[in-house]
Amino acid sequence: MSGVRGADTWASGSAYEPYVGRWSRLVAREFVAWLARSPEAAWLDVGCGTGALTQTVLAAAAARRVLGVDPSTGFLAHAHERTADGRAGFVVGDARALPVRAGAFDAVVSGLVLNFVPAPDQAIREMARAARRGGVVAAYVWDYAERMELMRRFWDAAVALDPAARALDEGVRFPLCRPEPLGRLFASAGLAGVEVRAIDVPTVFRDFDDYWAPFLGGQAPAPGYCTSLDEPRRDALRRRVRAALPIRTDGSIHLVARAWAVRGEREEREDPAR
Repeated sequence: MSGVRGADTWASGSAYEPYVGRWSRLVAREFVAWLARSPEAAWLDVGCGTGALTQTVLAAAAARRVLGVDPSTGFLAHAHERTADGRAGFVVGDARALPVRAGAFDAVVSGLVLNFVPAPDQAIREMARAARRGGVVAAYVWDYAERMELMRRFWDAAVALDPAARALDEGVRFPLCRPEPLGRLFASAGLAGVEVRAIDVPTVFRDFDDYWAPFLGGQAPAPGYCTSLDEPRRDALRRRVRAALPIRTDGSIHLVARAWAVRGEREEREDPAR
């Protein structure tokens, strides 16, 4: 194998959900509990995607309202269709120029998005602008470099067969998949009391097909790379990944997905967007 293939595609919610949407929901539960916002808060979900975090906020935080913003019309359609709650709204928008007024939200959050924004520092400043003074700004991202195991196993196998694939590996591409850069990013936006923590969730697959099928959906970097391969190369990758996985006697596969979560507060006395 040679050459770098694939692209970051975000269009089909039904293909994205079985890949990481289902695991993001597990992280979102712990993330929302960690933020501990009072009932009746107004939330903004930046890069809401298929609605995993929005739906968790609605279910777990007793929110007054949640507005989801995302540039993908396909993801927004999926989120809207599956969020039957009058407190939720969804609009097309860019994290670097949020279509909301300043200080309008008690909590401004983002799940699995910051690494895919071309200017994450600009996105954090926008998130801080949208938060009221004393409000929380928070996000979580996958630990691509180490403990997001379903992706780590895939890329380790892909790079072993095709060294050029390393350029697409999220663990290589994204410095914000580690706690120190995340903390610095939030502090640089003028947010106070910045904290970073790990959230580990189990990712249990019924069998190898349950693990492998989402990589054929073409959504996000790893599936994009996988579907760009011709059939012989894809089959070689499938066999190498399968050989490396801890498959139990009943066929199930038990892995761990770690996310790094970060939070800070917009200071009462100062506008961090200045």
